[in-house]
Amino acid sequence: MRSKLTPVILFVAVLLLVAFPFVGEKFYIQLIAKVMIMAIFAMSLDLLVGYTGLVSLGHAAFFGLAGYVLAKAAPQYAAANFWTTLPLALGACAVFALFTGFLVLRTSGIYFIMVTLAFSQMLFFVFHDTPFGGGSDGIYIYAKPEIKIGETALLDLEDFKVLYWFTLGLMTLVYLFLHRVLDSNFGRALIGIKTNEHRLRALGFPTFRYKLASYMLSGTLAGLAGYLAALQFGFVNPEILSWHISGSVLMMVILGGMGSLHGAALGAFVFILLQEMLSNQSWFGPVAKHWQLAMGVFIIAVALLLPHGLVGLGSTLKNRRKRAGGHG
Repeated sequence: MRSKLTPVILFVAVLLLVAFPFVGEKFYIQLIAKVMIMAIFAMSLDLLVGYTGLVSLGHAAFFGLAGYVLAKAAPQYAAANFWTTLPLALGACAVFALFTGFLVLRTSGIYFIMVTLAFSQMLFFVFHDTPFGGGSDGIYIYAKPEIKIGETALLDLEDFKVLYWFTLGLMTLVYLFLHRVLDSNFGRALIGIKTNEHRLRALGFPTFRYKLASYMLSGTLAGLAGYLAALQFGFVNPEILSWHISGSVLMMVILGGMGSLHGAALGAFVFILLQEMLSNQSWFGPVAKHWQLAMGVFIIAVALLLPHGLVGLGSTLKNRRKRAGGHG
């Protein structure tokens, strides 16, 4: 029943998101656009963590790299070409993922986590400590990229509502694309690697190639999220490459439910909206300064009480009722 209702719920959610700019204020429209960007980021990591079984603490490297590519490729006071800068940013992330993947995928477990973190920190210091990346001050993007065919403008991304719908469209496409990928033989192989890689290797599957392809796809989609974030905020600095960004998106995946694309997206929505709510001083006064404490308690509670994340709330409650009925 839950699997049959899921497409309906997702369709209604998308319709509500489409309609939101007609009733929402500018601040909240931009906030939800930010959430949808992070949902893309979370789904990209879930491909790696939830389906391939590779826990990374360096996913922010791809997110930040794409943002910096846009910032460096854009003219200082003019709009960049979307059709040029987006492939350039995604290509840079794919190449970086290919290079690092050949190295990090030769490790596993805690060593994989630490090596991905090390590569991310190396990239962080490249942009932080060199003039190339603008140092700690970062780089401003004064105009959003233009989407044109010839002299005809297709979309005006300077309009915050257009940017919102554009982000929604890309988030939906990423979800459908990953859903199709995971429903293919390639996706089933990834799940098999997570479940029992040794058995899959014994059956003749080139598991290293599958993991490398997953790592590259995951990094490239994280780059898409980073490109959109740089486009929306018009600014990049080394903080978007830091380890706490990787930690935050990993918490989104865990919060929503690993191994579920809509769970990862839900985790992004809940994590960011809850953060905004808890840090609102007009609601909570001086206590809002300690919002991280309340957020930490909430995440710990979800991890302890909902082993499958928020997306598994219904099944968890159902199982508990069954056990309670059995004891009765």
